[in-house]
Amino acid sequence: MKEHLLALKEEALEVLEKVATPKELADLRVKYSGKKGALTEILRGMGKLSAEERPVVGQVANEVREAIEEVVNCKQDEFTKAETNERLQAEKIDVTLPGRTLPQGGLHPLNKVIEQIEDIFTGMGYRVAEGPQAETDYYNFEALNLPKNHPARDMQDSFYLTEDLLMRTHTSPVQIRAMEAMKGETPIKVICPGTVFRRDDDDATHSFQFHQIEGIVIGKDIRMSDLKGTLLQFAREMFGESTEIRLRPSFFPFTEPSAEVDVTFVKKNGERVWIEILGCGMMHPKVLEMGGYDPEVYSGFAFGMGVERIAILKYGIDDIRHFYNSDLSFLKQFARQ
Repeated sequence: MKEHLLALKEEALEVLEKVATPKELADLRVKYSGKKGALTEILRGMGKLSAEERPVVGQVANEVREAIEEVVNCKQDEFTKAETNERLQAEKIDVTLPGRTLPQGGLHPLNKVIEQIEDIFTGMGYRVAEGPQAETDYYNFEALNLPKNHPARDMQDSFYLTEDLLMRTHTSPVQIRAMEAMKGETPIKVICPGTVFRRDDDDATHSFQFHQIEGIVIGKDIRMSDLKGTLLQFAREMFGESTEIRLRPSFFPFTEPSAEVDVTFVKKNGERVWIEILGCGMMHPKVLEMGGYDPEVYSGFAFGMGVERIAILKYGIDDIRHFYNSDLSFLKQFARQ
C-alpha cells in the first residue's frame, strides 16, 4: 500500500504540473484527493493492515495528501493572479488621455435679452419688481384707469379663472403694487419683467403667451423730456450708439400724453428704417391717485416693451414661434453669444 501511495503521489504531481486551466485543476483535485478520489480508494484498504503497518501507511498517506494539496493550491494561486492581471489590463485607464467634456448649455435668447434689459435699467438706478401672474381685475384693469366695460379692455381680452381673477395681460399691475408698497414715498424707479397672457392666435408675430418689461418713474417735476432721454439711453445700449428714437402720439388709458417709440434699424440691404419697439407716456393722474400719489404734487412716466420684439430685432429672427418650439439647432447658436 505504501508503494501505491508513493506511485499515486508521483503520478499526481506530474499531471498537476501540466494543468492549463482552473477547471482542469478542479477536476484533478477531485480525482486525486476528493471523497471518491484515488487517495481515498487506497486508504480504504488500511483495515487489512496490521497494527504495526497502519501508523506508517497513515503517515505516508498524509504526506501524499499534503503534497498534492500544496501543488493544487500553488496552481490555484497562479490562475487567480493571472486572472486578476488580465482583468486589470482590460480595465486599464490611460490617465494621459484628454478628459471628456460635457456639453454646455446656454441661456435662452429671451432670458439673455431680459437680463440685458435689466442690466441697462439697474445701471440707471432702477430696481426689479415682480408680481403674480394670476391677477385680480382691480390691479390688471381698474387701477390702471380701465374700469369695467371700458372699450380698451377688448384689446386685452384674456384668460379668466373666475369673474374677478385672470391671467395678467401686462406687467402693469406690478407697477401699482410697487406704488402701494412705497406708501406715497418717492422717488420710485422700477422695472417689471414677466410673462403675460392674451387671447391671441399664434402666428409669426403673435402668441397667447409672451414676455413684457414695463417701467415707471415717479417723483417731483418728472417731465416728458426725462422719459425721452431714458428711452434714448436704453435704445443705444441695446442696439448700438448710432441708434436714434422718435416718439409718435398714441393712446393708452393709463398714460397721458402717450406715445409709440420707434428706433432706427438698418436692414440687410443697408436701408435705414424706423421700427416700433415700445409704448410709453406720462402717468395718468387717475393712475397716480390709485397708487397713492397726489397728481398735483407728483408726476411720473411709464413705458412697456415686448421682450420678443426686442429679441427679434436684436438677433434678426423672423418668427416668434422659434422662441417656444425647443429646437436645439435654433437655441445652440445663442449659447455662443
